[in-house]
Amino acid sequence: MIYDCLIIGGGIAGLQSSIQLGRYNHNVLVIDSNDGRSNLCKGYNNILGWPDGISGPKLREIGKKQAENFGVHFVDDKIEKAESIDGNFVLTGKDGKKYAGKRLLITTGVKDRIPNFPSLYPCLGISVFVCPDCDGYEVKNKRTIVMGSGNPGANMALALNYWTKEIIYINHEQAEVDEEILEKLKAKNIVYMNDPMKEVMANGENFQGVKLASGKSVMSSRAFLAFGGNEVRSDLARQLGVEVLENNHILVNPRTKMTNIQNVWAAGDVGAHSELVTIAMGEGSQAAIWIHKSLLETI
Repeated sequence: MIYDCLIIGGGIAGLQSSIQLGRYNHNVLVIDSNDGRSNLCKGYNNILGWPDGISGPKLREIGKKQAENFGVHFVDDKIEKAESIDGNFVLTGKDGKKYAGKRLLITTGVKDRIPNFPSLYPCLGISVFVCPDCDGYEVKNKRTIVMGSGNPGANMALALNYWTKEIIYINHEQAEVDEEILEKLKAKNIVYMNDPMKEVMANGENFQGVKLASGKSVMSSRAFLAFGGNEVRSDLARQLGVEVLENNHILVNPRTKMTNIQNVWAAGDVGAHSELVTIAMGEGSQAAIWIHKSLLETI
């Protein structure tokens, strides 16, 4: 079977685009590995219509049902190969299953680098955050720990200084921090601790603090993660010859979201922009509109 459009990634951008394409009555397949950011976040707090916030898994559940109501198909699989054959796109899953489509939308997103402390995961989006633009407000006037590595962690601490004046930056990996940035931390009275973490303390979704390798405990009810080196999932795009920037984000037409390869689009965090759920929604719709326009030319 050849679908009108294949969507790789069932996160926020992928779901929003699938809803739009489903409403156009196109035959759409969403292929999802269930290993994205939106699977982990327990609270999106800046989305219109959700004043009390909504978790990533719940938003995904609602979005999938909404898309299915418009005839969109879903399959759980991890795509390992993407190629163009006879004018169609052919994707190969982890067990060799193949999927074919006339159009391709890549919404594979970004995977955050999170240290291996299982107690962190229930806190994500509730009391531990990764995006200052999304959730800086959540630490307003609150003592906040930044768990990070080198310059990325230090820069996060500096960004959060807009929201709170009580910040402790723990350089868990003890990576080098530029002298200029260290001076900025000092000028902002941000406490700098160049000490690995031994334990992350939390009670369910409520972060409580960390124990350091030195034996010291640092207590706080809020934290941010900033380790840098996040995985931008653009490998499949590269296989098709899509233009990818040095930071591995996919370059697209700002109006249509199509890549440099005809009939291949990209939307959401895998693209080059601010990584926000609301932007991912908009880009998903935007890409779907232009995918629809391109499909009209084949009818």
